[in-house]
Amino acid sequence: MELMLEQFMSLNLLNQFWITLFLIIPMVLIARTVVAGTRYSPILIIVIFGLSMGYILVETGVAEPGIGAFPMVNMVASATIIALVVSFFVGGQELRKIFSDKPLKNEEMVIPSQEEAVLGTTRTQIVMIIRSFFLLIGIESASRMLIGGSTSALNNVYPLIAYIGIVGAVIFIDNRATITNKSLYIRKGIIEIIAIIGILYLSSLIAGGIESIIALPQIFFAMIISASLGALLYRWSFGPTIKSLLFAGIPVVLASNFMVGGSRISEAFTIEGVNSLILYGFFGQLFFMFGGISLIMYFAKNNHVRNLAPGMAGALSHSGLTGACTAGDLGKEAARRAPIMINIPFFAHIFVFSVLAISAERGALWILPSIVIVAIGVLFTIISLKQLKKANDESNKEVKALMQFSFGWQLVAVFGGLLLLSFSQIPFLFTGMAQASAISHFGLFAAVQGGMFGAESASLIPFIFSMPFLVHPVVFFMFGKAMKDDGLMPIKTVHAISFIGVIGVIISLFIV
Repeated sequence: MELMLEQFMSLNLLNQFWITLFLIIPMVLIARTVVAGTRYSPILIIVIFGLSMGYILVETGVAEPGIGAFPMVNMVASATIIALVVSFFVGGQELRKIFSDKPLKNEEMVIPSQEEAVLGTTRTQIVMIIRSFFLLIGIESASRMLIGGSTSALNNVYPLIAYIGIVGAVIFIDNRATITNKSLYIRKGIIEIIAIIGILYLSSLIAGGIESIIALPQIFFAMIISASLGALLYRWSFGPTIKSLLFAGIPVVLASNFMVGGSRISEAFTIEGVNSLILYGFFGQLFFMFGGISLIMYFAKNNHVRNLAPGMAGALSHSGLTGACTAGDLGKEAARRAPIMINIPFFAHIFVFSVLAISAERGALWILPSIVIVAIGVLFTIISLKQLKKANDESNKEVKALMQFSFGWQLVAVFGGLLLLSFSQIPFLFTGMAQASAISHFGLFAAVQGGMFGAESASLIPFIFSMPFLVHPVVFFMFGKAMKDDGLMPIKTVHAISFIGVIGVIISLFIV
């Protein structure tokens, strides 16, 4: 009997692996096919396919809300922090280069294959997408095994999943790509895997060690460590691990999250107050995204995507726009600047997460520090807009002004939004979830996912976070239109969308 049970568990593990692989990877590839030949980001299509897939799985009886029957999908969905660690490392490298005034270019070890294997995706890109899946399950399993405390159905087989994921990622190299030094390239990939696991383990230890003093989430310390490593190793040329996760880590994680979120659509609408959360998230996307763009346009007299895309990706820690930038969908300059802008606001997160941690313990927003933080954010935003106006298209000056804007507008968006929500009837433990979705804030999402605002918010966050992505046709249409018009965003349309966002946010605060 015991032997039969072991055989069943082994078969179930293999089924989980193949099912998850064939649910997620085709979703990403189809999304890229749909937008092939356009300037639009595949993230938009991933949203629609992911939500639909999760909803259909539940409605057909294949899975329950939360798709617990597919624990490996949930594992990939919770691997947000892995994709962010890579972005933080790259951002740390770029920051070191900027502040040292040394525009160094790291050695490129790979010339990608340009052969299109699937419409809109080259062979090398397909390899990176599949490798990112192996990396996410391998690294996540290894870190869970080291950290402990997991209650997943896969708990007993983490060592095997880690082995499959890591070995698969190491050997899965595009044979059509030109690699200058194959053995060194593979070794770099292994070192990067070990480093990411080490960062996750160390950040978890630190977060757990100071939890009794202040409950700062793991992602804050992961950011500090990975960005510091990036600044220290600013000459490090990327191996296959960083390359893959930078290109496809966020899309794969989002695809999994949207599946989990879609599975909760029917269930979530039965919870009191969810309608208000969804409305606030939907119109918050319009207000905080296009409101920030309107400020840059009106006061800094700048409406080019090279500034708007990475600036808003960093200012909101916006997962969709971050994924579009780092994947190169919005141009090479936006791809280079995005990791810098993503890092900068996270240095303010010692204040953000400190205040939120204390607020979570109190059961209500800590008002006075929140007002002070918003005031600091407004000051930095004003200074940044003046500096951007004076930049005169000089790259270094634009980047430094955008760094200030990312820092300032993030503080305004996060705590300004939480202050607005404190006047509504939405329970405080739901406000973190509402604000994370209103600005698609990856860090706040990861903190809520990790239980910072309680178990109920942690279980609902994939759905609430994914629903405002339905407004992303507007976001990516506007950025796509700008890319077609030499990178210039239409000014009057942006101001109109910002105004709609303001009205919508006000209305949502009074609907329960």
